[in-house]
Amino acid sequence: MSAPRAPKRSDSLNNLFFACTKLRFFTRMRRFLRLRATGRQRKTLEKKQEKVMDAYREVKIEDCMSGKLEGGRDYGDGWVVVLHRSVKKLHFGSWEEKEAAVEEIQKLAGEDLKRRKTMVELGVIPPLVTMVGSEVVARRRMAVRALIELAKGSFANKALIVEAGFFSKLPEKIDVLDETHIQELAHLILSISALANSQFSLKSARMIPFVVSTLESSSSNIDAKKSCLSILYNLSSVLDNTGPIINSGAVEILMRSSVDKSTSENALATLGNLVVTLAGRKALEHNPVVPEAFIQIMTWEEKPKCQELSSYILMILAHQSSFQRQKMAKAGIVQVLLEVALLGSPLAQKRALKILQWFKNERQMRMGPHSGPQVGPVAFGSPLKQRDLVEGKRLMNNMVRQSLYKNMENITRRANAAGDSSKLKALVISSSSKSLTY
Repeated sequence: MSAPRAPKRSDSLNNLFFACTKLRFFTRMRRFLRLRATGRQRKTLEKKQEKVMDAYREVKIEDCMSGKLEGGRDYGDGWVVVLHRSVKKLHFGSWEEKEAAVEEIQKLAGEDLKRRKTMVELGVIPPLVTMVGSEVVARRRMAVRALIELAKGSFANKALIVEAGFFSKLPEKIDVLDETHIQELAHLILSISALANSQFSLKSARMIPFVVSTLESSSSNIDAKKSCLSILYNLSSVLDNTGPIINSGAVEILMRSSVDKSTSENALATLGNLVVTLAGRKALEHNPVVPEAFIQIMTWEEKPKCQELSSYILMILAHQSSFQRQKMAKAGIVQVLLEVALLGSPLAQKRALKILQWFKNERQMRMGPHSGPQVGPVAFGSPLKQRDLVEGKRLMNNMVRQSLYKNMENITRRANAAGDSSKLKALVISSSSKSLTY
């Protein structure tokens, strides 16, 4: 019996070629069937879209926005149809069609975030930003209002507005703008300035001049000025913006705004951000109304937040600066600090007591050589040992007690009005017999 014949090499190649041919044939058939099914689906979708377009073609804009048609038919996506039509007009229409499109976009953008994102994907921001630079006032205002709606709740939309060159469209002189337009621009810039606290690199070079001009202009109303103060606060939270803000002369404007009760809180918050920097502290120290203005603000009992912010700024200025402490003492800060320590908010009380402790320690250091054993140099703000300064403490406590008794009638009357007389008595006793805790 003969052995089985081994398969030839040519037979193996033929089988492999046949298998590859079959695989290629079935692959092409499956692709053809899939494309055919996709084509049918695409045709079906196109028919549905044409049906929707025909149904909405003669319907009013208000009906399309609500998604409701005559006869009770509801397609639900009527706003998409209106949006596509508006975008087409915005890009390719006449000026009259562009204006009508902007009004429709503004209405649609006010509905929800989903619609705003869809609009941005269709590229509505660049033509709107271009319209902001138009010479026609009505078109500028319409574009600004639409951008305000698009910027709501979306950092991405705000970044796109900046990248489209919005700040380059701002007018160099705001005197040519009316009060309402200034307010709308300030509102939009305030919304964009929130990017300062994000990873987006927000250039403040074009923003700060407009803000400063708005704060100085007599054409600006109180709402526009508050928006601009909030813009400066957002920008001042980034250290890189401290220099441009100070160089623009904003510190002088902020000081004037801080003594106005209607704008004081926003201005003080910005100054609180600036004073922690070396440049900001120097700018405040050289201002002629410092520290008198902040001491005056600390007397506003009806403005506890302003008291807290003002005491914070005074703490920064007084820390490690004997010259500033001398100016504060001459301006009568001790009496004001005592009243705030008794009647202010908890945070204002803590800060006032801390500053009082610094004044107390400094006085004790000056009196040390004349009362009992002398001590070596003591770091500013550090507690002193009672056994070495018994006489100094006694004199300081007498000064505090006399100051309290001198103003007791006013303080007692205010404390009774606040309904906290027990707290007053406890604090008077502790202040006259113990060292201050803050």
